[in-house]
Amino acid sequence: MPAVPDTGRVTLNRGYAYTTAVPHGGQTVLAFLSARYTHSDAATWAARLAAGEVELDGARAHGPEVLRAGQVLVWHRPPWPEADAPLHYGVLYEDGALLAVDKPSGLPTLPGGGFLEHTLLALVRRTYPGASPLHRLGRGTSGVVLFALEGRAGSALARDWRDHAVRKTYRALAAGVVGPDTLTVTAPIGPARHPRLGTVHAATPGGKPAHSELRVVERRRDTTLLDVDIRTGRPHQIRIHTAAAGHPLANDPLYAPGGGLRPELPGLPGDLGYALHAWRLAFTHPHTGQAMVVYAPLPAVLEQRGSP
Repeated sequence: MPAVPDTGRVTLNRGYAYTTAVPHGGQTVLAFLSARYTHSDAATWAARLAAGEVELDGARAHGPEVLRAGQVLVWHRPPWPEADAPLHYGVLYEDGALLAVDKPSGLPTLPGGGFLEHTLLALVRRTYPGASPLHRLGRGTSGVVLFALEGRAGSALARDWRDHAVRKTYRALAAGVVGPDTLTVTAPIGPARHPRLGTVHAATPGGKPAHSELRVVERRRDTTLLDVDIRTGRPHQIRIHTAAAGHPLANDPLYAPGGGLRPELPGLPGDLGYALHAWRLAFTHPHTGQAMVVYAPLPAVLEQRGSP
């Protein structure tokens, strides 16, 4: 099906209201915001309060008010410029219950990290207002993303996802020449210290169980094409597990061989440069019971080319 085109970049988005229910009383508004949202210091929060951006139970907050449990704080973040992203997607499958789209690399699936309207969710909802994503891909990962267009389908597929009845296959370009034709990687994944973010996910002995199956598709001069099936869905699992196997994704700015962070200043999880594509998604249609397989065309860099 044809791609849904770029509908135009925005200089500023529309801003956003962040709502928080206060779990425990006793702190002032300023102290609570500074402690809970550490991306901004107390001086920045004081400036936002002085500008009238924060409400407490529907009235303007000034900062020294002492909070009670159950009160509601709302930060009305003013419009801000978002980083450029490819504002398009391709429709791979559509019926009254489900929508499968092809997400480009560089477009976040969901809001976060400064992105609000430059996201796949925002683009899809311009045409399908009730669409709800059933999973997500990292910003740098391209390929199939499945949306529910109505509640029953979404609930049924959410159960299937929890029961590992949905199967996803990714194509990746790994650094170095992988020796074995197949590899099983079960390195646990958990938080690791990051110098700029505090923590990010990486291979850690005390992390949560994770399972990936790697298959060599093609060996090149200094890289290897891999197909990867994941049995669990940990954050950044493929990037971490290929690295844990000794072969990080080529040009991955975050992970090093072994599955930990790069020893020099590591990048951020949303930084781009690597090639990873969710090319196959298999599931059972929640209404018809039909076995469904949706494919997203491979980027050129991930196609077999038959020679080094």
